[in-house]
Amino acid sequence: TMAHSKALLVLENFIGGKFVPSSSYIDSYDPSTGDVYCRVPDSGKEEVEAAVKAAKDAFPIWSSKSPLERSQILNKLADLIEHDLEAFARAESKDQGKTITFARTVDIPRAVYNFRFFASSILHHTTECAEMATMGCVHYTSRAPVGVAGLISPWNLPLYLLTWKIAPAIACGNTVVAKPSEMTSVTAWMMCKLLEKAGLPHGVVNVVFGTGAKAGEALVCHPDVPLISFTGSTLTAQRITEKSAPHCKRLSLELGGKNPAIVFDDADLTQCIPTTLRSSFANQGEICLCTSRIFVQRGIYSEFLKRFVAEAKKWKVGNPSDPTVNMGALISKEHLEKVRSYVKKAQAEGARVLCGEGVDSLALPTGNQKGYFMLPTVIVEVKDESCCMQEEIFGPVTCVVAFDTEEEVIQRANSVKYGLAATVWSSNVGRVHRVAQRLQSGLVWTNCWLVRDLNLPFGGMKASGIGREGAKDSYEFFTEVKTITIKH
Repeated sequence: TMAHSKALLVLENFIGGKFVPSSSYIDSYDPSTGDVYCRVPDSGKEEVEAAVKAAKDAFPIWSSKSPLERSQILNKLADLIEHDLEAFARAESKDQGKTITFARTVDIPRAVYNFRFFASSILHHTTECAEMATMGCVHYTSRAPVGVAGLISPWNLPLYLLTWKIAPAIACGNTVVAKPSEMTSVTAWMMCKLLEKAGLPHGVVNVVFGTGAKAGEALVCHPDVPLISFTGSTLTAQRITEKSAPHCKRLSLELGGKNPAIVFDDADLTQCIPTTLRSSFANQGEICLCTSRIFVQRGIYSEFLKRFVAEAKKWKVGNPSDPTVNMGALISKEHLEKVRSYVKKAQAEGARVLCGEGVDSLALPTGNQKGYFMLPTVIVEVKDESCCMQEEIFGPVTCVVAFDTEEEVIQRANSVKYGLAATVWSSNVGRVHRVAQRLQSGLVWTNCWLVRDLNLPFGGMKASGIGREGAKDSYEFFTEVKTITIKH
């Protein structure tokens, strides 16, 4: 009906400081109801061309500002987002399916902090100098922004991961063309409304909405975009690498994980169980850092399993705006089917599902019957070679298996193509260090999960990506270094 279409939220691209209507649109769904609630521009080459031109035009003005001037503008933007925190949290929850609680306590505060963090860190970088007295020479380095940065962010932590790219890019003096996921574009569009008020010159931040195949590809292939930062799947990253190779682009790729949790028999289960539930099921398991392979030493395997499953069954799944709910809806119908198919494959291979999908019934409120919900699911008796133990599922599914020795578990933990994050649970400090050293993983948490200091490098090994992000690492990625030699 006409009345229905009027109620839809319609987004517009943000190019050169103005909102630009689109000629064609993509439907975006509310995952908790299964209804279309938003229309997102279906941008392509022309829109990307316009955005890159606007970014190029803005580059001389923005790059010539001092770090302090840019810092003040980033802080102002952080204040403006924080002022609207509740509206942003509601929008993120509705658009992504995550609980309002998670959006309110994790996503939006972290997006605000991303701007504050880089507003601060940009003031504290120093360059290097080396004297060569015998030659009468002094060498020093200088760093300059690269140019137009292409930023492509995913649907699981929409504003959080978009700002984790925009903040360092513009702090360093680059201008940007960003492409959020077409499934979760609303908070990026809301942020665009605040840019001018924060004092950002027109064209410094441009946002083009659309699919990876059209808008993403146009951005990656554009000859005037020397740098691409991407968070998403390994498959898409391979395509980005191929497409950007002819242009010798600089790439930062933060990809998937198949993250192990290793629980030794001296682990403190009162800490380990609640944290491992979070690391398995937080944000519906849709975080690249979630643990999906839990290795438990045989001596405590049955006790761990009993307690873990009992607690998993207490998790409440339902309407994301209900503050008592632990887990919301998965991002899309297709994604829900994909996650469910992994559970079916495991069962077909002879594994057992102890709770969740296909075992327990899910009671949903009336308005959420058609939403993309799934219970926290625990699988046992699954072989290391199984696709459930090898491939990233990216949903509320975790596999629990037993191990005997430290040596054995290190080999098994490393036997996947990914290497993003790992967690180790033990009260033996020597063991913790030994195991952490040998895990092929960019991040190792021991006796905790997702405790982050943004100063430190973040990123993965193997198929989990290329490059690192953090105060120093992002600065190095988003600037070009020059060595200058002066003979006196």
